[in-house]
Amino acid sequence: MTDTLPATGQIVRLRSRTWLVGPVVEDPGHGSTVSLACLDDDNQGEELNVVWDLELDRRILSEEAWKDIGKKGFDPPRQFAAFLNTLRWNCVTATNPLLFQSPFRAGIRIDPYQLEPLRKALLLPRVNLFIADDVGLGKTIEAGLIASELLLRRRVRDIVVTCPPSMLLQWKDELENRFGLVFEIFDRAYMERIRRERGHSVNAWETFPRFLISHKLLIDETYAAPLRNWLDNLRPGSLLICDEAHHAAPASSSKYAIDSQITKAVRNLAFRFEHRLFLSATPHNGHSNSFSALLEILDRERFIRGVKVVKKNREDVMIRRLKDDLRAIGVPGFPERVVEQINLPEVLGFDRLPDDTPELALAAMLAAYRNQRLESMAAATKRQRTHFELLTTQLQQRLLSSVEAFARSLRVHKKTMERLWAKETALPADNAKVHPGLFQAVDAEDDRANLSVQDLDQLFDLETERATLASATDSAPSAVERKMLDDMSAIAERARLLPDAKVVTITQIADAQIKINRMMSNLSLMFLVIIIFVGGASIANYMYANVYERRREIGTLMALGASSGLVLRIFMLKALILGVAGGVGGYAIGTVLAVILGPKLAGVIVLPMPMLALLAVGVSVVLALAASYFPARRAARLDPCATFQEV
Repeated sequence: MTDTLPATGQIVRLRSRTWLVGPVVEDPGHGSTVSLACLDDDNQGEELNVVWDLELDRRILSEEAWKDIGKKGFDPPRQFAAFLNTLRWNCVTATNPLLFQSPFRAGIRIDPYQLEPLRKALLLPRVNLFIADDVGLGKTIEAGLIASELLLRRRVRDIVVTCPPSMLLQWKDELENRFGLVFEIFDRAYMERIRRERGHSVNAWETFPRFLISHKLLIDETYAAPLRNWLDNLRPGSLLICDEAHHAAPASSSKYAIDSQITKAVRNLAFRFEHRLFLSATPHNGHSNSFSALLEILDRERFIRGVKVVKKNREDVMIRRLKDDLRAIGVPGFPERVVEQINLPEVLGFDRLPDDTPELALAAMLAAYRNQRLESMAAATKRQRTHFELLTTQLQQRLLSSVEAFARSLRVHKKTMERLWAKETALPADNAKVHPGLFQAVDAEDDRANLSVQDLDQLFDLETERATLASATDSAPSAVERKMLDDMSAIAERARLLPDAKVVTITQIADAQIKINRMMSNLSLMFLVIIIFVGGASIANYMYANVYERRREIGTLMALGASSGLVLRIFMLKALILGVAGGVGGYAIGTVLAVILGPKLAGVIVLPMPMLALLAVGVSVVLALAASYFPARRAARLDPCATFQEV
């Protein structure tokens, strides 16, 4: 704490915030009044008038770090010139849309095609862009490049990213590790922390400039209402990134279909952002009116719901590249996927599974049980019949999952039916409803995907019981239905711990493929041994022929005083040269042929492997030396007199 009165323009710290000092009114008798403007990101520009002498934790920051500025003197000319050139470069790139900064500041390797969305975004006065690239092309990287570039150019201050719940942590990690952008996940825990620290009257959206929020929370007014208040009608310098944006499109093909909750939420928020960036690998759901409605959310100036999308307007705001397109222009890293049919009779030795397979038997018995129950429910209400149809559909899905899952759900259904038949449980009211989550698959975009297996099983058990109660009638129990349930339960309990038929089939296919791969490996090894043997024999034959043809030269050399060791070394040196030349030449020719013919014949992209060159030269040299040793030894043992006596 300091007693010195601050001057206009100084920076002070009080009430846990940083402030810029405005007009100062001195009044020694009653206390000097200081006008302040907040400098913190979450409350920039807020004005505050305080009595300086009464503030408990007041500090003038100029008394610390600000006084040290300039103490070291002027910078060297070269250093100052580098700083000045950097400032000039930043000024140029801030105004020229064809010069990028973010790719040079990202901690990743960027492919050239990933710069196209960035180029297109910078050419737009407002970034209303739909990136509809194929799966695996790096839409997250492209969105990070755009967001980082807009921040560097001061066109964006606030960013909100909305994505499926299961992808929140992935987005947070990639934006932080690859682009240095720290995001907060906006959820109940974050709101409670902000309320504890700053009070219930604080809008949590105003406390940080970059947030991640799931699609599920956007439809909750607890989170959406404060967001609308923060954005107002239009918040300048704001960017909305909507991942998996196809969820925001109406599912119906009618001209003015009833919007889903997520469609309403995104539609009510998107126009409040100055910039909008949508990401989806499947932007079109097959309905043109739904697609135009999605584009209207992105850009209300170019598109109108229910009106056919003009190609030129679509190309102005959308980027769509498939892997086939990139493969056609020679972009590496996207091998063509070839689907090959596997004929089960050839692999497994039989055409179909036996009729007594538990999965097939249970499927047939479940279908018979469904038909029997529907006959006995002829006098039931439509709601009860609908609930039973949903229940049997869920049991079929559980059976397709595994016998263990089916046995668990069937056990719950049977116990509930036994309580109803024994009058231990009262029939539910006519307006009883089943939770819709029971009949929806658990995918990566569902909050249930974060539950453990045990919690998910308990949820299925609860909803199976509810569906059974909702479909129950007051008719007398049927002995046929009881027997069907007992028979299904007996088969399911016996087979629930056995290997799944699908697993057995896949295992047999995998075993057959492993055997084929092992056979091909052994065959390749056998051919390699034959090639090495033939190559060694060829080299030995060549060296024997060379010794025979040059026996007179060898005899002359030995008559002039050359020792047997010298002759041996000469021939071994020749073998060494042949080995090195053969290894280098063979590697070069083999690599060129593999690179050229690999994609054409096998559909596989082959890249050169320098380590194989060392292996090829080593094997070639060892083979040449081994094959040349005995011919060289024979040359070293020649008798000079005998060679001169030959005609």
